[in-house]
Amino acid sequence: MNLLTFYKLFYKHRLQKASVMLKVYLILIIPIKYLVNYFYMERKKNLDDYSNKNMFLYNKDLNYLFEYFNSDKGEKFTNQYTHPSKKNNQLIQAHGYSKFYENIFLSIKNEKINVLEIGSFYGNASAALYYYFKNAKIFGADINPDMFNYSSKRIESFYVNSSSLESIKANIIDKKIQFKIIIEDASHMLKDQIISLFYLFPIIEEGGYFIVEELDFPETREDMRIDQHLPDLKQILKNIQKKQDFKSPYIDDDVKKYLMENIDSINFYKGNINEMAIIKKK
Repeated sequence: MNLLTFYKLFYKHRLQKASVMLKVYLILIIPIKYLVNYFYMERKKNLDDYSNKNMFLYNKDLNYLFEYFNSDKGEKFTNQYTHPSKKNNQLIQAHGYSKFYENIFLSIKNEKINVLEIGSFYGNASAALYYYFKNAKIFGADINPDMFNYSSKRIESFYVNSSSLESIKANIIDKKIQFKIIIEDASHMLKDQIISLFYLFPIIEEGGYFIVEELDFPETREDMRIDQHLPDLKQILKNIQKKQDFKSPYIDDDVKKYLMENIDSINFYKGNINEMAIIKKK
């Protein structure tokens, strides 16, 4: 994690709301805080090398792997959203999505596929998926790719801003890669969830899956929908289930038509904290 990312994660919002005196103080203290935290940051791990001494991981279920690599998709994890220097080993409740993933992933876990996670953060979920899908190529996309802590011949991490359709096109769609699975776990903003699903759905393989985590954020958190226009993605998906039309300023008619004609199923699940949707392609 570089200094700029450290600032954006932990101090940007504070600086924007601070008084003049507090801004001066924060500007002076942030580089010092970064240096202190730098020594607590995890170093990048090569999973190909790590596998030589940890082959047992290839035989573990998905929840075990999520918890082993401290992803919040499992049942328990340690807080990864605080300063590295403040991290501890106390387990707290995580989203608990692993059981829903296991139900759909088990039958394809040995296939040679491409899996994309948008909003990879430290890459903990990508590391878990590396071992679960032992023949897959794992792609981790994030607005701060310098945070990604893993490397491998089967892992690729790169930049994408999921708030920008232009960035999605340039950094994902233009790669001309078909994905069996796309997991959207990025900003959770109302607009971003919509454009990610509708514009990335065409690059999912037949019978593949698009998964939206924290689907209910725009519904339950005002900061996830400020200056954005309803309906949110949850309501759109419910309309599609009922074969009811909808209008959204964030998608073109042809993109809307493609998705509606190529959806096989939509299923909603409630994790320990938030909701998710799994959309299967025909």
